[in-house]
Amino acid sequence: MSVSRKTVLIILAFFAIYVIWGSTYLLNKIAVTQLAPFFLSGVRFAVASVIIFIIAKSLKVSLYISKKQLLNTTISGFLFLTLGNGLAVVALQYIDSGFAALEIASQPLVVLIMMRILLGKRISTMSYIGVVLGFIGVFLLVSQKEIISKDGQILGMILIFACMLSWAYGSIFVGKADLPSNIFVNAGYQMLTGGIMLAIVSIFLGESWVLPNLWETDVKWSMLGLIIFGSIIAFTSFNFLLKEVSPEKVATNTYVNPIIALILGWWILDEHITLQSIIAAVVLLTGVYFINTKRTFKLKNIGR
Repeated sequence: MSVSRKTVLIILAFFAIYVIWGSTYLLNKIAVTQLAPFFLSGVRFAVASVIIFIIAKSLKVSLYISKKQLLNTTISGFLFLTLGNGLAVVALQYIDSGFAALEIASQPLVVLIMMRILLGKRISTMSYIGVVLGFIGVFLLVSQKEIISKDGQILGMILIFACMLSWAYGSIFVGKADLPSNIFVNAGYQMLTGGIMLAIVSIFLGESWVLPNLWETDVKWSMLGLIIFGSIIAFTSFNFLLKEVSPEKVATNTYVNPIIALILGWWILDEHITLQSIIAAVVLLTGVYFINTKRTFKLKNIGR
């Protein structure tokens, strides 16, 4: 594959994780009003994995993976989907979709700190400034009296933080793990194993399983969007990027995701946006910018 073609794929993949993932907060918020969170996520990723495997077979791609790769895709599926996505959907039962996206905007901070602790990665002066601004932004966001006084808000914020920890560690793990080289096979096995584990958690928690013919129309459309766009397109793009650029660079999708989520939540769900939330967003995203400024895309294995 030539450098120019690889660059185009990277740009398209970034568009997918920037814009499409920004809309999934809204879609999950709509779907979780009727469906139990782990059941919702389990169906989403299990169905998406089947579709991805069908696409792979139609392209004559082998679905064979080694035992080690199966173990690694199971671990990453657990970190990204069972914990990372499952907990986020649970949190959306208690907090607004735009608020959840803003809190998750601090993920690059978590990735950077984890890389420092786990990999000994040096943190630049600009990144230190970004971390400070990021923590100030998060504090402004979660300290709002009108938010923390609502029932379930604190639980929702804690769940989102746990989701970020799992997703951040998963990003670092995937960047070093032995995984299938084909992005469809890689994403397919992650979603299959993650979906199965989500279903197991759903059964363990005694969640209600509702057949699709009983779903409301808006829930059906939301699930379709989550499967096709949020899972197959965006999650495959995410896994592709983790192998081509640094984890903290991939985490910059949080620049755009909260803006998309805030606008859609306000426009469609009539979610309230406070002035303090706007200020928090500006401070937080400025911090994320400082973390990633002066970094460049580092393409690996261009000729692969």
